[in-house]
Amino acid sequence: MVNYFSSDFKLGILGGGQLGKMMLYETRKYDIQTLVLDPSSEAPCKISCNHFQQGDLRDYDTVLNFGRQADVVTFEIEGVNVDALKQLESEGIKTYPSAATLEKIQNKATQKKFYLSKEIPTADFEVLDSITDLKNAVSSGKVSIPFVWKSATGGYDGKGVSVIKITDALDELPDGECIAEKLVPFKNELAVIVARNPSGEIKTYPVVEMEFHPTANQVEYVICPARIDDSVAEKARKTAEKVSEAFDHVGLLAVEMFQTKDDEILVNEVAPRPHNSGHYSIEASYTNQFEQHIRAILDLPLGNTNSKVGGIMVNLVGDKEHEGEVVYENIAEIMKLDGVTPHIYGKKITRPFRKMGHVTIVNEDISEARKTAEKVKNSIKVISKR
Repeated sequence: MVNYFSSDFKLGILGGGQLGKMMLYETRKYDIQTLVLDPSSEAPCKISCNHFQQGDLRDYDTVLNFGRQADVVTFEIEGVNVDALKQLESEGIKTYPSAATLEKIQNKATQKKFYLSKEIPTADFEVLDSITDLKNAVSSGKVSIPFVWKSATGGYDGKGVSVIKITDALDELPDGECIAEKLVPFKNELAVIVARNPSGEIKTYPVVEMEFHPTANQVEYVICPARIDDSVAEKARKTAEKVSEAFDHVGLLAVEMFQTKDDEILVNEVAPRPHNSGHYSIEASYTNQFEQHIRAILDLPLGNTNSKVGGIMVNLVGDKEHEGEVVYENIAEIMKLDGVTPHIYGKKITRPFRKMGHVTIVNEDISEARKTAEKVKNSIKVISKR
């Protein structure tokens, strides 16, 4: 086995945002050398990696030359140059998750077609090449309003997704390839994180329940364990495993799902990296998702995915009325509450609904944790300097 610890081994991370920063907590713990590439000179990762490089994650030569400095390459954002990853793999540099896995996931239209080919349950959908095609599909009755519009590429944190309730709303959409997805009446939005290493060991985390902001379409609360029947939870975990095996993925795969009114599980979409739905695990799990990702991509034994305690995650996002140098109000107040841990990502500038941090609340009683989470949400403010 390769000696990863306190050695010459180098791990390259594409993307220097908050997910990378939290991954670096774990590489620091193991004393693994890290290289990070990010387009921003103020990327959160900059303060804690061994070597930081500013550069374009979409540029072939930049990604290729960066990756050649590493022994294993991973990423914390999907928007990277896949062709460069393929070339790195051909040169013997391990890339986890693989370029082939990422390529199927980067484009949501490709991702949805993949589910159909693998008989993975998902909401009915149509793929359209342009807004003109979408309007024609609505006019002809091929697509029925209401439906969910999703941009095939470029969407994140609620952007690139809209529920279309009236025909006039089509005029507000950007042009480009998109998906028109049937609106699913569901009880819950769930997620399962799957960990898998190159040796084929696979583990799933407990099912979490996600509560979304009604207008920003961002997760406000992640609740673990989900408040669902054991039979539904088991079905969700089995479905997530099937998705992982279909993608032949290595590392972490966050599988977002709908629990329908009839308790069926439909796969919504996936992320091949640590994910917002797993942040609770830092305080609540035996092995947090970031350590697990490192274990998986280095082909080390996977850790225990069970929770030590009930956990809830609250996203800290920029106030809709504020943009500029960030100020966090009332952090000291929320820290007086039992089981509350804030995580600040290190972004200097706040914008409306930008993810600036999160707070984890742990309690043996999940209903008590949920009450505390409400207090946190109502107390803390992410604003800008006046």
